[in-house]
Amino acid sequence: MISEAVIKRLPRYYRHLKQLSDSGVERVSSNKIASVLNITASQVRQDLCNFGGFGQQGYGYDVAKLKNELAAILGLDKVYDLIIVGAGNIGRALAGYKGFKDDGFYVRALFDIDPRCSSINGIKVYQMDFLKTYLNQNQVDIAIIATQKDSAKEVASELIANGVKSIWNFAPVELEVPEDVTVENISMSESLYVLSYRSKTRKEKKNSAQ
Repeated sequence: MISEAVIKRLPRYYRHLKQLSDSGVERVSSNKIASVLNITASQVRQDLCNFGGFGQQGYGYDVAKLKNELAAILGLDKVYDLIIVGAGNIGRALAGYKGFKDDGFYVRALFDIDPRCSSINGIKVYQMDFLKTYLNQNQVDIAIIATQKDSAKEVASELIANGVKSIWNFAPVELEVPEDVTVENISMSESLYVLSYRSKTRKEKKNSAQ
């Protein structure tokens, strides 16, 4: 069983290796990866050993090979069809993010209770009452919830009832889902709280040292 902590570090490894590959770097050591990601080289090696290791002592890692291996482990060697429920500020921003396509994630449609336009960045915007019909007629690998808090649970229930098994939730509420459904709850406020805490403690250390 791979720990949740290891799984959450894999995208960081992949993103860094992708940057190295784009820069023309062919080999990289665990020490260099560790220094960029602010972890230990031992942690890097242990994490990767869960999936086979991939490195050679004295040689390091082949950047292109390791990037491709991690892409396969993360499922990024496939194409995913996404929809976004909620065409407000967050939904529109996600629909306009071009980086999704680079990793094989394609937003196919948006849904909103009161659409202000017929399309966003070339993606069709539908009324919410068409959601069930769309789900029954189209393959949806991942649904993104970008609604207000009050409607997120109802939206999630409708998505799940119509076969969606993976949900990326940006609404400020924790969603509880059946065991066969995967949900990733994203809280932007929590990230700000962490920054606030670290800023506070940094200032306190600085003041105590004076």
